[in-house]
Amino acid sequence: MSQTIYLGSDHAGFELKEKIKDFLKLNEYLVEDLTPGPIDLQDDYPDAAAKVAAKVLETNGLGILICGSGNGICLAANKIKGIRAALGYNTQAAKLAREHLNANILCLAGNILQPDYAQAITRHFLETPFSNDERHKRRIEKIEK
Repeated sequence: MSQTIYLGSDHAGFELKEKIKDFLKLNEYLVEDLTPGPIDLQDDYPDAAAKVAAKVLETNGLGILICGSGNGICLAANKIKGIRAALGYNTQAAKLAREHLNANILCLAGNILQPDYAQAITRHFLETPFSNDERHKRRIEKIEK
C-alpha cells in the first residue's frame, strides 16, 4: 500500500494503537504514529485527535484514533472542519462509515475491543471505498454545511 495511515491515541488507547500499528505494517501500509509514546497518563485525547486530523486534512488521507471508549476522541476529531470520524464498534459499522459517509478517521475503543477484532474492524475500514452514490454525496454536503 502506498497511502500513509496516521495513528494517534491517548494513554487508554496506547496499547491497542501499538497492536494496530504492527498489523498495518505487517499488511504493508505506511504508518505515521503521531503519538509514539511513552505513555503519558496526563495526556488528553483532544490533542491526539487534533494531530491526526491535521495530517488527514493536509494529505487527504486516512487516520485511526484510539481512546478508552472511542467516543471522546471521535467527538474531538469531528469538531475539526473537514473531518468525518466514525466509531468503529464492529466491522459493519466501519464498512458503512467508509461506504456511506466517506469517513476519513476510524475511532476505536482501546478499553473494550480485543486486538484481533480491532484489526478486523480496521481492515474493513481501510478496504472499503466510498460508494459515490449521489444520495451519500448529498448527505455529506449537508453535514459539511
